[in-house]
Amino acid sequence: MLVEPPAPLLPATLGKLTRTAEGNSGDGLEAVDPAQKPVLMEDGLKRYAQSDYTAGPNGPSRGSIIVYKFMDVSGAMSAYDYFRKPGMRPEKVGDCAVSSGDELIFRSGPDVVIEHLKLGHDEKAAVNTELIQHLPKALGPASLAPLLPTLLPAKGLDAESAHYALGPGGYQAMGGIVPAQSVGFDKSAEVVTAKYKGGGTLTLVLYPTPQIAGEHGRAIETAMNASSAGTMKFRREGPLVALTTGAWNPAIAQKLIDGIHMRTEVSFDKPLLPVDFHTEVKKTYTLLQSIAIFCSLGALAAIVLGFSLGGVRALIRVMQGKPAATEPEFLRIDLRGIGPKPFNRPEI
Repeated sequence: MLVEPPAPLLPATLGKLTRTAEGNSGDGLEAVDPAQKPVLMEDGLKRYAQSDYTAGPNGPSRGSIIVYKFMDVSGAMSAYDYFRKPGMRPEKVGDCAVSSGDELIFRSGPDVVIEHLKLGHDEKAAVNTELIQHLPKALGPASLAPLLPTLLPAKGLDAESAHYALGPGGYQAMGGIVPAQSVGFDKSAEVVTAKYKGGGTLTLVLYPTPQIAGEHGRAIETAMNASSAGTMKFRREGPLVALTTGAWNPAIAQKLIDGIHMRTEVSFDKPLLPVDFHTEVKKTYTLLQSIAIFCSLGALAAIVLGFSLGGVRALIRVMQGKPAATEPEFLRIDLRGIGPKPFNRPEI
């Protein structure tokens, strides 16, 4: 069976830029930086491509572009947090982006792109728009963003400090506080950490099932109680484990983790208004009125239809010289002249 190789991640041309190297037809994983490869592989790296671009076929160099394609959006989000550095400013490219000088890092679906291009603002925007349209898109469940980062409370959150990780290498590289062996990444755990106003850190760990969360939650609690990690508050809800460490006010830390839920909960701090009786009576009256009108229209339609069909039929009979309302040939069976045969008694 012949298998067509996948299209190159980086096109031969981007706007006025030309790729210097021939497009790779494989996955390109052998060219990944060995120091970064363990982290990227645990995030589900599927393909890799890197090339320099010039201004035209024989023009001067304009820099390089690197593309990392992951199995799903979750892996790309983890790798994006791994690549971005403190102090980089946010940009409006793809799903999320940051930049510093000539370096631009952005994520588009399951792809992470790192650029070092010396271009003007408008030309760079056009190049990125064309590149995003060229990049392969995720389909089905692979295109869904992970739930865990959305559970971080927004009040007091330092958004730049939020990091999402799928494996021990990326978690430790991004400053994870809980010992990686206690987290249980081998059981498909996901972790997000973030700092809050005042210097405290919140760690959320999501497991596939509540049973796995209970087992590793106890290991995390034991490990953190044995360390000096500041104000430690622990809570587990189903498959979710929440943990605070660092310079927290104990009451604030407890209130924070108590407010994190896997499902939306609505509470009322005001008494409910009584039901308006007159409104309910009006609704009932309107319903009954609609039923009565519908029945009346149906009966009227039946009467009109009956008179129409019966009257036309009677008129036709009268015009034929027959009685309007009798059908002797159909309503009576003429049995005259038909009687039982005589019974001949045999002689003995």
